[in-house]
Amino acid sequence: MIYLDYNATTPLAPEARDAMLPYLGRLFGNPSSIHAAGRMARAAIDDARDRMAKILEARPHEIIFTGGGTESDNLGVIGLARQRKADGNHLVTCVTEHHAIIHAFEYLEAGENFRITWLPVDHCGAISLEDLKAALTPETTLVSVMSANNETGTLQPVSGIAAICRERGILYHCDMVQSFGKLPLDVATAGPDAISISAHKFNGPKGTGLLWLRAGVPIRNILHGGFHENERRPGTENIAGIVGMTVAAELSMAGIESARQRQEALRCQLWDGIRSAFPEAWINGHPTLRLANTLNVTFPGIDGESLLINLDLEGIGASSGAACMVGSIQPSHVLLAMGVEPEHAKSSIRFSIGKQTTEEEIVETIEKLPRIFERLKK
Repeated sequence: MIYLDYNATTPLAPEARDAMLPYLGRLFGNPSSIHAAGRMARAAIDDARDRMAKILEARPHEIIFTGGGTESDNLGVIGLARQRKADGNHLVTCVTEHHAIIHAFEYLEAGENFRITWLPVDHCGAISLEDLKAALTPETTLVSVMSANNETGTLQPVSGIAAICRERGILYHCDMVQSFGKLPLDVATAGPDAISISAHKFNGPKGTGLLWLRAGVPIRNILHGGFHENERRPGTENIAGIVGMTVAAELSMAGIESARQRQEALRCQLWDGIRSAFPEAWINGHPTLRLANTLNVTFPGIDGESLLINLDLEGIGASSGAACMVGSIQPSHVLLAMGVEPEHAKSSIRFSIGKQTTEEEIVETIEKLPRIFERLKK
């Protein structure tokens, strides 16, 4: 199979798998136990925390290990909003965020009486810093805007958002699930007060992630139980997952620039092939301020679901931003927010390239496209 859906998930790096295996076998101790087996497990977590801190150019105690990107986003949004509710109940986010963010804000609005401002985006999918400034009030305590959109790859002005929030004493949470491992990162200077990442987006294991929380920023638990992760996230730690994530993160950040250049070249090659086979197609997202690996394309007149099925029949895996709800295909909320017509949003497909993608796979995909389009037009 030609896999072109790396924004959805990535294969586990062999080095990460090898590092995990001992903790799935003989090193099975509970890191909260005081005996030798527990101490070995705790040492593995401490080592991983130190190494992740080095990658992020952060401090070890700023890292909270979680069960993945969704939990990290929920903890970052709900935990920070609750912590500062006494200072104000107004929050700001963006209409094109991942559902892990959107649904967290909707919950706070409906269930805990927070007021939410939803920032619009332009036709490229980017917010306006002027819109952000206009949205802020004396009651605003938290802003959450992602770094890179998972559907289009459009980059948001993270440093500009951070500067505005810092000037006004407002916390800034940033979902970096899609950008980590693809863009350089130094959390100390990037600006946000909290960032979320998820291991399986950069060749780590599923079910593991982290929230980086700037030192001195308090947060309220959203789960309740033990005193793990400095009393910020209860539950026995997933040792194997944490170890695997750390190795995958080191691998991703070590070759980040070469991977970016190679993936950008493959993306451009794929787009040239698509445009040749289907001249009416167009790209959704910012033309330059975008992830190198992401290509969201509208094929007017072609049903996106049918296109995905036909690609799959030809051994090509891609995805759509559309969601299936009670048997009804709904167009992508991201594309609709960018002003794409609903029928065109339903005709849009996301191709995302990864470190394992080869030029031969791109060539083979391009060779199959005319046959697929001809079949669909009939």
